[in-house]
Amino acid sequence: MASLQDKTSLLSLPIESLPGEGYRRQQLAGWLYARGARQWDQMTDLPRALRNEWAEQFRVSEFAEVLPYPSQDGSVKYLYTLLDGQKTEAVYMPYPNRKTLCISSMVGCPAGCTFCATGKMGFGRNLTAAEIVDQILFAAYHQGHTPREIRNVVLMGMGEPLLNVENVFAAIERMLHPQGLAMSPRRITLSTVGIPRGIYKLAESGLGVRLALSLHAPDDETRQQIIPTALRYRIAEIMEAVRHYYAQTGRRVTLEYTLLKGLNDHDWQARALAGLFKGLSVHMNLIPWNPWEGAPHQGTPKAQILKFATTLKQQGIPTSVRWSRGQDVGAACGQLALKQPA
Repeated sequence: MASLQDKTSLLSLPIESLPGEGYRRQQLAGWLYARGARQWDQMTDLPRALRNEWAEQFRVSEFAEVLPYPSQDGSVKYLYTLLDGQKTEAVYMPYPNRKTLCISSMVGCPAGCTFCATGKMGFGRNLTAAEIVDQILFAAYHQGHTPREIRNVVLMGMGEPLLNVENVFAAIERMLHPQGLAMSPRRITLSTVGIPRGIYKLAESGLGVRLALSLHAPDDETRQQIIPTALRYRIAEIMEAVRHYYAQTGRRVTLEYTLLKGLNDHDWQARALAGLFKGLSVHMNLIPWNPWEGAPHQGTPKAQILKFATTLKQQGIPTSVRWSRGQDVGAACGQLALKQPA
């Protein structure tokens, strides 16, 4: 029998290209994306002979092993071992009115943001579309949900999605497809550190998903101390792309801003931020920095975080503070680094 790696991944195939025809293809898509089957023998209304035939050619899952790490706050970090032995992570976050999953687009990350443990890891490789989608399917299965019960997905885990555009867009297409996860584009958020050419591609893609911009400073000098890619992409260039995205889609842009003590948390920077986004529909998420071993930063004190938020609101920028979840298992924003909690 062929090894899993030698078999064709079902999740890599566009839904219209799944094996079978007509009704059988619809049944298979339903088992994968609506019911969340993880093994061929769970697909009980497919003829056994057909299941056996397809099992010789196709694999259902992209993971060799998955380890869940529950947090005291109810969230769960998933450590996925891929079929080639590389690893990536996702974080499940249940709320009273929704279930959200933060997923990864890469093993590690090439952006190298100095406040982020993933950036310190460096870049492993891009995830395939199948590996991106399967993070959702497995998390749902482990939580006892059908895949379509997870209605909110944020591409904010490991990696820079707009440096893996082909696979990320293909994965989003499976999420949106009515025979796939049947999600609303308004409930999928793609977070980028600011890759202008990728933002233009997203604007023209027709996918209609939300854009989150991880800016972290309103001026190029400060931003270059935090984000190495800022040496290549200046804020003016990023803002031109963001304005194009807004003009094309009409979608409100989310801003992600991690506050670092004495570096990007001054009142003048809050006012400068507000000036950048005049005329755009935006919402600012201020993120208290989450510590990790060997980090070169300290977090902004709570009083200054709240003052920074007040300044933004006074300048007309809707703002909230996003207190992270899963910090005790290394699952909070900026902490993903393949570490297994003690």
